[in-house]
Amino acid sequence: MPSLARTASSAGGGVLAAATGVLAVLRPARKPLHPDGEILAARVFRSGSAEPTGVGWLDEPGEDDADVRLSRAVGLPGALPDIHGLALRVHAPDGVGDVLFATTGVGRLTRFLLTPSRRPQTRPMTTLLPYRTDTGAVVLAAEAIGAEVYELSWARPDGPWHAFAVLRLSTGRREQHLSFDPVVHQITGLEQYPSVRRLRGPAYRRARHSRGDDVSPTTATTTQENTHVQRRHRDAQERPQGDPPRVPRVRERR
Repeated sequence: MPSLARTASSAGGGVLAAATGVLAVLRPARKPLHPDGEILAARVFRSGSAEPTGVGWLDEPGEDDADVRLSRAVGLPGALPDIHGLALRVHAPDGVGDVLFATTGVGRLTRFLLTPSRRPQTRPMTTLLPYRTDTGAVVLAAEAIGAEVYELSWARPDGPWHAFAVLRLSTGRREQHLSFDPVVHQITGLEQYPSVRRLRGPAYRRARHSRGDDVSPTTATTTQENTHVQRRHRDAQERPQGDPPRVPRVRERR
């Protein structure tokens, strides 16, 4: 990862970790960050990537059931700017994976900087911290292109953005106490860097402890198996209907 991007992502991660720690002290709750939100059914329509990353979920076309949680990080009143979040749980064939997005920019530096706004769809969102893949670091982004539609894209830490999917939300509501954890639930091929684990680990351990969650390997495996069973029995009416919007194969943004 280039030094400039590494510095920016480390700074962004440090701010995130510090903010989580402060809020955990001031607000001893199940979710120090993003305390309230709405969980909706969703579906991911993947067109694949023209430039391979070595990650099947990014490179290959397909469709996935998903759950999405829309929330405000600090939980300020709606009239005030806040950091908006979109938590995505993907029900992939090989297990569930959680990806967390927050409002940022999409430039070489701003993709690593949290940006408050009054409305979530007025700002792009990124994962803030990069993922490790077999071909190098990648950052993911979600940007609203419709009332309930987001374009998903990936980029190298200082490179152009490549669209690979469209995320379509549904009006079907999910179980509202669903917890998202990108450290425990990872999409195959998208790994957390050790430095990212160190930044995120304490915050998620505190959140899991406050909820009384058991995150042992056995429990994690059982949770994924149970999720597959639940996915097969979902009500088809909750799935977003209609043809997905066209996804550009490659889209460059700075």
